[in-house]
Amino acid sequence: DLSISERESFILPFAGIMILYFERKIGMAESSFITKVAFACEKKEALYNSSKAKYAIRSMYAGAFLTLSTAAGAIAADVINKIVPGSGRLLFPFIFAWGLVYILFLNAELTTSNMMYLTAGTFLKKIKFSKALVILLYCTFFNLVGAAIIGWIFNQTVAYSGLTPDGFIGTVAANKLGRGNSTVLFEAIAANIFVNIAILAFLLIKSSTAKMWIVISAIYMFVFLTNEHLAANFASFSLIAFNKIANQVQGFDVVNILRHFSITFIGNVIGGGLLIGLPYAWLNKNEETYVD
Repeated sequence: DLSISERESFILPFAGIMILYFERKIGMAESSFITKVAFACEKKEALYNSSKAKYAIRSMYAGAFLTLSTAAGAIAADVINKIVPGSGRLLFPFIFAWGLVYILFLNAELTTSNMMYLTAGTFLKKIKFSKALVILLYCTFFNLVGAAIIGWIFNQTVAYSGLTPDGFIGTVAANKLGRGNSTVLFEAIAANIFVNIAILAFLLIKSSTAKMWIVISAIYMFVFLTNEHLAANFASFSLIAFNKIANQVQGFDVVNILRHFSITFIGNVIGGGLLIGLPYAWLNKNEETYVD
């Protein structure tokens, strides 16, 4: 049998090696944020390069999913407003938020989340700026196409045959289209901060249940505050565009809508890209300990 001193002479060096190993492992923690952003940029670019049609379809689904939840939420708001006036503003955001849940769990391509991914990816040199910009614009266009298709479909249904300009969705659209440029800009910045808090949570949290509720919470907040989100506006404006109330909603004309879309796009890029994606990329770059 080994004596106590002999056992210690064997165990202590081994323990020291293990401690050193774990200290190094802790000190070289890998950023999950950077890994996932790099993978996201890689797969987006690969799909765009290999099949623009497939990328277009994934982008159309994002616009479609948000339009589905917008359509249901708007009718629900009208119904509940007749029972308790004003309560539709509380219900609509909750129903709308499920649209983003569908997008995230079903791998659709949303322009406003891509603003975060592609800005971070550009900063981290995971994708070229020119390619990121082309993908973002392509995604944005097909988000609109997807929203328009679903908007047209819903306007062939009974639920949308009785829409009125003073109903929930008509009132919200008129309010948004009546805003000045600076108001739209700051509303758009705020909206995409909320949205990309949801995206970050989806990236970094493991529990699917926790992901879902944090996404819903962040989306609920920006919708309740009527902040400006480009894809959400694609959805609500498409539902109106194919309806008889289009000519009765104040400010609902092509020039004003394009003005609104353009400023919202810029604000969303600032909020999601420059205020969420870029700072998180910088916080995690060249860090070995405090990483996300």
